[in-house]
Amino acid sequence: MAVSELQWALIAAGGAAVVAVVAYNKWQESRHRKRAEQAFGGEQPDVLLEPGLHEPRIGDGVLPVDADEPPARPVREQPIGRGSPSCPLDASELADCVVRIEAIEALSASRLWTACAESMGDVGKPLRWYGFEDASNLWVEVDKDSAGAHHWFAAALQLVDRRGPVGETELVRFFHGLQRVADQFLAVPAELPPRNEVLAKAQELDSFCASVDVQIGLNVVAREAPFVGTKIRALAESQGWVLAEDGGFHAVDGEGRELFSVSNLDGAAFSPEEMRTLHTRGITLLLDVPRIANGVQAFEQMLVSARQLAETLGGTVVDDNNSPFGDQEAHVIRGQIDHFQGRMNSRGLEPGGEVARRLFAT
Repeated sequence: MAVSELQWALIAAGGAAVVAVVAYNKWQESRHRKRAEQAFGGEQPDVLLEPGLHEPRIGDGVLPVDADEPPARPVREQPIGRGSPSCPLDASELADCVVRIEAIEALSASRLWTACAESMGDVGKPLRWYGFEDASNLWVEVDKDSAGAHHWFAAALQLVDRRGPVGETELVRFFHGLQRVADQFLAVPAELPPRNEVLAKAQELDSFCASVDVQIGLNVVAREAPFVGTKIRALAESQGWVLAEDGGFHAVDGEGRELFSVSNLDGAAFSPEEMRTLHTRGITLLLDVPRIANGVQAFEQMLVSARQLAETLGGTVVDDNNSPFGDQEAHVIRGQIDHFQGRMNSRGLEPGGEVARRLFAT
């Protein structure tokens, strides 16, 4: 049957309408995609497999936005002229695996922290959480008791401690836990680093830390009669040493940071009660080289204290081999401390700094 001109016109009009609808849908899809990318920081890869995206880091300035069209929700910017935010506990690119999470709606800090604790459990290494405060323009540590809500959070998993480097099982638990929490709150983990790179970095850092993990010990041993606990305590308190829960006295600097510790050579803990009847054949003074800011200066103070204790208690200063410790031995030790702390500084790991105290925590 012949098709009339009217029918041809209707067919053409219908086809044009279909094309228009398809074009409109594509435009809408593109528009919504652009809004989503602006809100969530761009198209997201599989966070457990792909290298991370370059989202704002702790210490970064302005969060990136697409200049073509305003985002669906404004991304918070730092005011021009204000310093970059810094983490109060110094989350470190050297020592931590730091992963940021961005949420469209502000999340309760305590609620997110609780969800993370439930989702991850014990990851085997110290883990700290931070939230970015728009008002103060700073990252602040958050925990289960934190008030307030944030759009940006950061999780910092410590890569190494004195037990060794983070393992693959621990790292997978951390990454998967982050993803579960992000899914729960409709948030986006950003810049998740490749697993093999994190593990290699942890192994290398652990090897370096082991190479500079040095402790200097001096023993003051009784020449004849054992040392009396009450006299040891009186001498310690006159020096301003603090008796801690670990059963040892601790010499500290003006800022309360430990210089060296003093413990019982026989192994028994010092305590206020026990020291009334304590008798011991000696005491040990110990300097933890990576955890002390000025190792040589701290060693000098420890050596002076050891000699004073020996003179007052009737003892002798010896090394771990029970050999007398004199000026020549002290000169060698000063050189060793300089060497190890110099290596730390060359690595960007400040002896006695916050990061060093975390990595070499006992």
